[in-house]
Amino acid sequence: MARKIMLGNEAFARGAWEAGVRVASSYPGTPSTEVTETLSKCGDEIHVEWAPNEKVGVEVAFGASVGGARALSCMKHVGLNVAADPFFTAAYNGVNGGFVVLVADDNGCHSSQNEQDSRYHGRAAGVPVLEPADPQECKDFMKLAYDMSEKYDTLILMKSNTRISHSRGIVEEEDRIEREVIPYEKNFQKYVSMPAMARRLHVEQEKRLNKIAEDASQLMAGGQPLNRVEMNDPEIGIVTSGICYQYVKEALPEASVFKMGLINPMPLKDIADFASKVKKLYVIEEGNPFFEEQIRAAGIAVHGGKELFTIQGEYSVNMIRKAMGKPIPETALKEEVAPAPGRPPLLCAGCPHKGLFYVLSKLKTTVMGDIGCYTLAALAPTNAIDTCLCMGGSIGMEHGFEKATGDSKNLVAVLGDSTFLHSGITGLLNMVYNEAKGTVIILDNRITGMTGHQQNPGSGKNAKGEMAPAVNFEELVKALGVKNVTVIDPFEVKDLEAVIKRETDRDELSVIITRRPCVMITKQEGTPNVITDNCKNCRQCMKVGCPAIEMKDGRPYIVTTSCVGCGLCTRVCPFDAIKSLKEGR
Repeated sequence: MARKIMLGNEAFARGAWEAGVRVASSYPGTPSTEVTETLSKCGDEIHVEWAPNEKVGVEVAFGASVGGARALSCMKHVGLNVAADPFFTAAYNGVNGGFVVLVADDNGCHSSQNEQDSRYHGRAAGVPVLEPADPQECKDFMKLAYDMSEKYDTLILMKSNTRISHSRGIVEEEDRIEREVIPYEKNFQKYVSMPAMARRLHVEQEKRLNKIAEDASQLMAGGQPLNRVEMNDPEIGIVTSGICYQYVKEALPEASVFKMGLINPMPLKDIADFASKVKKLYVIEEGNPFFEEQIRAAGIAVHGGKELFTIQGEYSVNMIRKAMGKPIPETALKEEVAPAPGRPPLLCAGCPHKGLFYVLSKLKTTVMGDIGCYTLAALAPTNAIDTCLCMGGSIGMEHGFEKATGDSKNLVAVLGDSTFLHSGITGLLNMVYNEAKGTVIILDNRITGMTGHQQNPGSGKNAKGEMAPAVNFEELVKALGVKNVTVIDPFEVKDLEAVIKRETDRDELSVIITRRPCVMITKQEGTPNVITDNCKNCRQCMKVGCPAIEMKDGRPYIVTTSCVGCGLCTRVCPFDAIKSLKEGR
């Protein structure tokens, strides 16, 4: 039995592989992405795909489950909102082959537009929720989840977060157990979600959840009880789970702990028994008071919960010690250093989006933004984006803005190629149908950039890197009914400016497709540029927001080790003062 150091996400993937999963359909979203990426390298035993969005991913995985195979769909917390429609109904239907939905929350908003507590989705949908506390448990819980799914005829929600997904630990590898596909038997009473069936299925769903609650104390993962009591000093008892369990064990090693692995349904009878054995009961959980509210509602006295611990951001060992009135070790105090100077995030040198946002900023365009790397264009020096709501939301917001103000002039929606395919198509269809006059700009950089360069239906490759059909964006938007479609290289800034002026002045809907591959996938290695003595210090090049251009001694300066030679700065310089290094000064 081999032992390896793995990310939590790699361990989740290993557990799915060992459990005999045959189909995985996901949408990339930090911090969940590496689960599906790891599975894509596991060979032909598993069909792995990137779906256009999380809703499709869950539908594909559920279809595989109905067909008798073990299936998985992974996403980040906001992705579960997109998948909520099939997720909530599949919770009624039950499964044939085991079915797990993995969701990774982002406490602290490291790479997300909000903090969201996905435990509430599991409770609202009436499905079991498992939450591991380390990479070994990630693997063990995943294997248990498939056994539970088939035993209790239910989908399982596997909850992770940034620290669990991206922490490393030692994991014991085991062999894959091939599972025969369970024969499908036609059963419209189970799988057809009409009102008459749904009412009965809801009753069955509640029964199986109650059965899981009864069996909770017998459930084991990796030889350990899923929920367990670790009795130490009875003065303090802590109810916790997941990454907070690790913090508690380090911050309060003397405390008694009730560690939950099954967090929905909650083992309230066992918690009540634990509470009777300690003098003061505390609940330590990141996010909302999900545990605390249920424990208090069950009549169990809680000495401390969210009145001591915030609902915002991530917890830490020292934060818990401080809240509990414990001294912070001197070593921790000595290790504290002055914060590093602020360094705002910037688009990469050579990023194909820079030219577009330079022009939009210059034209003082009102820009409805979207989710992607390009959201950084809201920051200085371009300050080009006005809004960012959700995947695909830019198009609907532009449409609403136009209808509210009666003005579509110098108004655009911008979104990336993957985002457009994720949830922008229907928004554009809505604009066509309701006779909008705005302009939509699709930033086609040939990849899903923000989450680490995953493939999508427009990139020409599948999740395993094999060649695949690529969407023709021009034909797609024309098929939706858009008559005015322009494709342009965003680095041709003069032409782009003319196109944006022309299209935003139209009295009918138009689409501009800015096409240039992501610099990180083309690995552009052009000759770096330098600023010559012709420079008049107008600082127009600084407005591009390129990290390779800095101020030095009061004048713009190009850091040649950072410059990729894309040439955008040469196009915006009005004095022809920027030349390639080969041309010299």
